[in-house]
Amino acid sequence: MDIGFWIGIYTPLFSFLTRLGWGQHVEPPTHFLVRWLFLRSLALIYLAAFISLWLQLPGLIGSQGILPAKLTMAAARQHVKAANLGVERYHLFPTLCWFNTSDRFLQYQCAAGTALAILLLAGIAPAPSLFLMWLIYLSLSTVCREFLSFQWDILLLETGFLAIFFAPLQLFPRPARTVPPSRIVLWLLRLLLFRLMFESGAVKLLSGDPTWRNFTALTFHFETQPLPTWIGWYAHQLPQAFQKTATGLLFFIELVVPFLIFTPRRLRRFGCGALVSLQLFILLTGNYCFFNLLTILLCLTLLDDFSLQRLFRLRFVSSACGIQCADPAPASAAAPARSRLRWPHAITVPFACLAGVLALMQMSVIFRLRAPWPGPMAAVYEWLSPFRTFNTYGLFAVMTTVRREILVEGSDDAIRWYEYEFKYKPGDVKRRPEFVAPHQPRLDWQMWFAALSPYQQNPWFVNFCIRLLERSPDTLKLLQRNPFPAGPPRYLRATVYEYHFTDWPTRRRTGAWWRRERKGEYLPVLSRNES
Repeated sequence: MDIGFWIGIYTPLFSFLTRLGWGQHVEPPTHFLVRWLFLRSLALIYLAAFISLWLQLPGLIGSQGILPAKLTMAAARQHVKAANLGVERYHLFPTLCWFNTSDRFLQYQCAAGTALAILLLAGIAPAPSLFLMWLIYLSLSTVCREFLSFQWDILLLETGFLAIFFAPLQLFPRPARTVPPSRIVLWLLRLLLFRLMFESGAVKLLSGDPTWRNFTALTFHFETQPLPTWIGWYAHQLPQAFQKTATGLLFFIELVVPFLIFTPRRLRRFGCGALVSLQLFILLTGNYCFFNLLTILLCLTLLDDFSLQRLFRLRFVSSACGIQCADPAPASAAAPARSRLRWPHAITVPFACLAGVLALMQMSVIFRLRAPWPGPMAAVYEWLSPFRTFNTYGLFAVMTTVRREILVEGSDDAIRWYEYEFKYKPGDVKRRPEFVAPHQPRLDWQMWFAALSPYQQNPWFVNFCIRLLERSPDTLKLLQRNPFPAGPPRYLRATVYEYHFTDWPTRRRTGAWWRRERKGEYLPVLSRNES
């Protein structure tokens, strides 16, 4: 039997496998449109992040805020002086606030980040804009301490840093003339998505939390998550069998589907759809700032230009970015000359090797593997840690099963107490949970975390109460209602309540979304003189 016989036998099989993995479109994939949409979507996320923070910055770290930046930097300067550090200070505490800590300068940083996001949205100087936005967000994350230490903050820093090398280098790039995006950086973005999802699933099982092990976690999650939406109330009412099934599906999407990232186009598109569906479900039932949008943005990297064209079926999108996604032009048509300006392999290849090694080191930590990493690699990992750009991920490793809320009350006579109302966290039992993402009310979120531990472990909370006794206008702007408009109260206290969603009959009868029960004191009574 000659080779032609075997070719005739196996050609249909290989043809079937090709169609199964890649579909009818088997040409090499391009990612011009993917890059165009990715960068502009990232610009919108950066824009939301900077504007959201801009509105809250004075009350959080302003001169009359909860954790003033000037005090944070004063402590950092004392440490630098004691350790006799020179330029190393900028590495250990990377923030622009070394130069100025005034309220105006803090807001200038947000304003600059907002302007740069608009430039990126317009396609002007994408790489420099991305670098400066990463630098400013790192600066603010460093000085904001607890208020900018969430997983989506570090995810934005890591995604934004990788995007610098994904963007074209021209100041005024014309998509028809730019070089293709770096395939190396494209795979680094895909690797980031894999790590984000797989680590999120792994930590749930590795934590030993019984609610994840017995698939009952979602029976608590919708009620106890930091800022649920009104759809979360309805999700909480679903039968336990549904909740367990949804938990199993969650594990499948977080632990199995991420491996489809490394498969051919068709399977990768299925993985993209599954991951996006999970993020949309989370987005509908809870407020997680821009986290879900940023994760969906990373899912975009699993597609190519042909897939996007088929998905949206909008030719004007292709023409808007100057990319021909329809039928290819005849071979005789003159193609525009492309710029040769690109990130050199001398930068992207070592960077990819570094990112891969760091990812392995982080995975070994998550899985508690004692790998004998060489000393220089461990030193590099430690040196990079202040930049918050190579991170581990994993939300809700241990499920909160009881929702505790801190209510802050003031009084002029220590007899009649009046409650301060926050903008979004549960307070009034009849107030419907709201949609607030991609804006993140940072104080409301921190109040959820504060309720998980004593006030001694949350010194920022004591500062917050002192600002209320001082009637700080910037801090009061973070609240929905101040029960003392004429002047500050003489006394302040904080009490812990346990909150639960109501059921259908109770809500129909009373109109209440929550029921609550007082559990005891959280913070002893403070007086204006003592503070």
